[in-house]
Amino acid sequence: MFKIRNAERDDVKTIVSFIQKLAEFEKLESEVVVTKELLLQNLFSEKPVAYSLMAFENETPVGFALYFFNFSTFLGKPGIYLEDLFILPEYRSRGYGEKVLKHLAQIAVEKDCGRLEWSVLDWNTRAIKFYESLGAKPQSEWTVFRVTDQNLIQLASQK
Repeated sequence: MFKIRNAERDDVKTIVSFIQKLAEFEKLESEVVVTKELLLQNLFSEKPVAYSLMAFENETPVGFALYFFNFSTFLGKPGIYLEDLFILPEYRSRGYGEKVLKHLAQIAVEKDCGRLEWSVLDWNTRAIKFYESLGAKPQSEWTVFRVTDQNLIQLASQK
């Protein structure tokens, strides 16, 4: 039996493990610096900045989703940005990823969000085909920009 629930503080160790497995899959292990303490602070404080769902087959955790709310100036409404969705490889192709996305879509509708969006690596053709089968449309006219580490500190210090 498959079920989805909101993550709880006791899930943090499992979430960290899933993040590390996701990074391995995406060939980005060197970028992972997350700790249990950071997740506790950012997911379970009085004012969380992100939220997580846990996916289970029976009582076994098989995946997670991490998301946060953003805002569309054009729509004048909040949206949900899905930062990560991960299902353990041995539990894929059972419809679990689709169920998690549908659950997130339900949250978006309940919160009167104008959109649910996420990014996918361009080489992950299996995921791209899956997302397109759900009605998701790639936004190829946009290029993501990111400032991190020393560049972020340098930019913040400029007057």
